[in-house]
Amino acid sequence: MTTAPLKRTPLNEVHRAFGAKMVDFGGWDMPVQYTGLIDEHNTVRNAVGLFDVSHMGEIEIRGPEAAKLTDFVTTNAVSKLKHGQAQYSGLLYEHGGFVDDILVHKVADDSFFICVNASNQEKDFEHIVGVSGDFECEVEFASGKYAQLAIQGPKALETAQQLTETPLAGIRYYWFTDGMFAGVPARIARTGYTGEDGFEVYVAPDVAADVWKAIMEAGKPAGIKPCGLGARNTLRLESKMALYGHEIGASISPLEADLGWIVKFDKGEFIGRDALVKQKQAGLKRKLTGFEMRGRGIGRDGYEVTIGGQPAGWVTSGSPAPTLNRNIGLCYLPLERAKPGEKIEIVVRNQAVEAETVPTPFYKRPQ
Repeated sequence: MTTAPLKRTPLNEVHRAFGAKMVDFGGWDMPVQYTGLIDEHNTVRNAVGLFDVSHMGEIEIRGPEAAKLTDFVTTNAVSKLKHGQAQYSGLLYEHGGFVDDILVHKVADDSFFICVNASNQEKDFEHIVGVSGDFECEVEFASGKYAQLAIQGPKALETAQQLTETPLAGIRYYWFTDGMFAGVPARIARTGYTGEDGFEVYVAPDVAADVWKAIMEAGKPAGIKPCGLGARNTLRLESKMALYGHEIGASISPLEADLGWIVKFDKGEFIGRDALVKQKQAGLKRKLTGFEMRGRGIGRDGYEVTIGGQPAGWVTSGSPAPTLNRNIGLCYLPLERAKPGEKIEIVVRNQAVEAETVPTPFYKRPQ
């Protein structure tokens, strides 16, 4: 049996030229680190880092009933979006579990741009197309049209502003605009997956390498560094941002994942609504909770969680937190124990290590 060759973003050669350590990430050949995870993490927290997130997928929904379809397949209230506004949302199965977590951007009344996770893009597209027949609109698998670069950190604004005449300070968090960036047409969104201020810039794949180089040049005075998926993971974990396949998945609902705020029950019918209503009425059995290690050890993804030696749940994500200098993680626990101050144990190499549940997010950037 031959394995399929790894997919490559338009910036693959750039990463190799920068000396990145490359890994197989869900079938993509991606940089996990350049100078080192902790160095890159701290650069984003204190200055500015640049990520290639071109492996992410894009789906476009256009037509007279584009808003209706987008609202029907997502949990959040599309009708509340204004032109140039984005929202975090979920695609659900009928049983209430996640197909994916997504970003919905309202380009116009009849045009929506959805950013989806890399490993789920084909599945997400098929899911939406599968229910689109009753709606007067078209659904396009648009991933091939875009490369995506993320400029993240407290100095992201001053770095990005050098490359566009669009006044970026006026773009609020989770809003976006279309304009010229580094001399090419771009979609510039004030979004990110790091817990810091920043921008995600969508450009055509054939200009991605030039845009990358322009950003690196503009960010030199601010101390910009290229950053890999390793730092992206620790940054998002400190900020308690969900990762598909870890905090969320087909067997987990938004209510269990502490994402009830993206579910708008009062907006009307949407896929998965009935199942969530039933779950809410019956009462949750488990919920996502943050913890800190008290004993020596790191609670890694998939480790078992016990309470008083009895099985209680599992770790979804866990690692050292460079900003906090503590070992942190997220886990699922029975609802009655899913609150701060609970003594739990993480089973690390067959040894139960003491930990304690804590409030989340672990880190919140200074305003």
